Amino acid sequence: MTSSQPTRSIDTSRPHSARMYDYYLGGKDHFEVDKQAAERVAEAYPAIFVCARENRAFMHRATRVLAREHGIRQWLDIGTGIPTEPNLHQVAQSVVPDARVVYADNDPLVLKYAERLMRSTREGRTTYIEADVNNIDTLLDSAELTAVLDLSRPVALSLNALMHFVTDAQDPYGIVRRLLGILPSGSALALSHCTPDFDPDTWQKVTDIYTSAGTPVQFRSRAQVTRFFDGLELLDPGVTVGHHWRPDTTRTGSDTPTDAEVSLWTGVGIKP
Repeated sequence: MTSSQPTRSIDTSRPHSARMYDYYLGGKDHFEVDKQAAERVAEAYPAIFVCARENRAFMHRATRVLAREHGIRQWLDIGTGIPTEPNLHQVAQSVVPDARVVYADNDPLVLKYAERLMRSTREGRTTYIEADVNNIDTLLDSAELTAVLDLSRPVALSLNALMHFVTDAQDPYGIVRRLLGILPSGSALALSHCTPDFDPDTWQKVTDIYTSAGTPVQFRSRAQVTRFFDGLELLDPGVTVGHHWRPDTTRTGSDTPTDAEVSLWTGVGIKP
């Protein structure tokens, strides 16, 4: 399956958060301007690579838990980023081969690699929509959304490392409420969000780097992140640092990062 989204030109004059994240993960789908900005972040916060890896690992675990334990068969993943295997649909379809996944992102470079996002199992289905979380009408009005997802049945809304790019002035809580509002009972929210709670000075430097590069950010406290789950039933262990959310039992103490290194609040909630 291929995307029908129109192709936009790729702006290489300034860094983009999705391409910087690709750099943090050790990918190759970024430009020199992204590398330079990412290295400025890494100079201020050397553990950014740990944070990115733990964010990815949380997404994998949350997806498996929702598929295995809560009967989820559909995902809406916003802020997809540049494909890094295994992608969300590969994780979901490894558990439930008939899983359906809609990806959405606003970077045309992601569109360039969208074919990689849509290598679905025969039983399942995936698609990619070019849309911005700050203009969710584009997403909600897309025929591709309802062509792939049955919105009368539970859907997992996946917002990983996304909402800190939505400032309070852009009404982040209203955006999440509206997205959850179209989903039925039994749906879920899986969310991760960077935080300054463990090292405010360092995260102020990270904020300044992103903002000066043209990407406003707002990193939030645990209480502020927990607010995204208002009205939902939080799964154990609640809102916690990424590597503490249902951790893999194979991990040893020697390779467990500190909370400050991860600096990522994560949680999964079910819509009653």
